[in-house]
Amino acid sequence: LVAQLSKLVAAAEDEPGTLVYSVNLSTTDPEVVYFFELYVDKDALAVHGKSAAFAAAGAGMGDLLGGKPELYMCELATAKGLPG
Repeated sequence: LVAQLSKLVAAAEDEPGTLVYSVNLSTTDPEVVYFFELYVDKDALAVHGKSAAFAAAGAGMGDLLGGKPELYMCELATAKGLPG
């Protein structure tokens, strides 16, 4: 799964509206992977969601997932280390 997600991270390098795109492994459960994404705006998220890399990765992950991913949409309140 991490190898498949790493392809998405590499592809996100070419998405100017993607600020953060990271794969994170749980320290307490080896079966849990967290993905953190941050975009400049909703349009950048939409561009990412329609990318060829996203479609290809999604097709290759079906058998690797233990179930439907849980998605949480948030709005950034404050952070350190981000551009702008």
